[in-house]
Amino acid sequence: MTLQTERLRTVEQIKGFLDGSGEVGFKPADREEAYVFVRRTLVRLDYGALGRAGKGTVREFLMKATGLSRAQVTRLVAQHRETGRIEDRRGANSGRPFERVYTAADIRLLAQADEIGGQLCGPAACEVLRRQYEVFGDARFRRLSRLSVSHLYNLRRSKTYRTQRTTFEHTKPTAARIGERRRPDPDGQPGHVRVDTVHQGDRNGAKGLYHVNLVDEVTQFEHVGAVAAISEAFLVPVLEEMLLSLPFAVLGFHADNGSEYVNHQVAAMLNKLHVPSFTKSRARRSNDNALVEGKNASVVRRWFGHDHIPQRFAAEVNDFSRGVLSPYLNHHRPCLFATEVRDCRGKVRRRYRRQDVATPYEKLKSLTDAERFLKPGVTFADLDRIAYAASDLEANRQANDARDELFRRIGQVAPAAA
Repeated sequence: MTLQTERLRTVEQIKGFLDGSGEVGFKPADREEAYVFVRRTLVRLDYGALGRAGKGTVREFLMKATGLSRAQVTRLVAQHRETGRIEDRRGANSGRPFERVYTAADIRLLAQADEIGGQLCGPAACEVLRRQYEVFGDARFRRLSRLSVSHLYNLRRSKTYRTQRTTFEHTKPTAARIGERRRPDPDGQPGHVRVDTVHQGDRNGAKGLYHVNLVDEVTQFEHVGAVAAISEAFLVPVLEEMLLSLPFAVLGFHADNGSEYVNHQVAAMLNKLHVPSFTKSRARRSNDNALVEGKNASVVRRWFGHDHIPQRFAAEVNDFSRGVLSPYLNHHRPCLFATEVRDCRGKVRRRYRRQDVATPYEKLKSLTDAERFLKPGVTFADLDRIAYAASDLEANRQANDARDELFRRIGQVAPAAA
């Protein structure tokens, strides 16, 4: 800009200048200096009186001398033609970015919540954030309570989040003549439960304990237990206790074809509890028991990992699962519930919408005339005292601490925070 460009007063002189300065770049000291230079050049060359080719040459010269883009030069020329002036129209906040909706403190808070909750899927994680503010009144989560699922993953990829945080088989079925081979149809009523067993590994030929996972199909109420072995002597008492712990009556019991459940002892226990339906999975229909098998991975493996746990600790693990883990799962851990939608071809598809995410207890309360499903002597007032005694994150933290203490007594390292 300090070159003697004032001597360039014709289009031909500018063409010669451009031809001789092909490898030279110019940059003004600031934006205001560039605007002054553009205005003086337009006035000196009488830009409005030039032809099409001459105007193009002048614009190319302005782009070369100021470093502005073609669009910027075009806007400045148009402004000079309309007003006779060239000025900065960006306003008082020019050059300032938009205010961030989610601050660095919010991202660190999200990282802490994911650390406690074990980084749930997007809809469930957003539901935890919403409940933490709207249900439990934690003001720190005011902005995060409105976080969308898509932007949640953006924040998880941010540098602030990544510096804050440092970040698995089906049983083989066996044939038996006990139970009806069909998929149960709950018809929207809670009490139709699915059950499966998860083995906690072998070591040096020694068997580990077994987890018993029981899930209600409609509300996803879940109870987890532990037994030293899957023989009837160990399994039936724990299974009966788990069924009695549900706040609603059991109307159906569904298992895969494993002999630990499809036997006369379990059938007799179900008959004693007046369970009217006993079903088992159909051949080559892997989805018949998919709900509880999915919970095996997302709950049991997440909380207990895959390492061997000796059978002698079955009672301690069962106490933890019954007294700490199961209440947390049912009252504080959001689950995804499907909405069936029929497409244009008549095919029914499942959609998992954000508004359908809820805890199992919330799902139970949302059912039409939900009180009629409760067992005699069980009320929602009593269940509310359990559900809202602590926030979701506080309950998750307490469960993590109890699990870590359990693994210290076992002599193992606890899996990553669940």
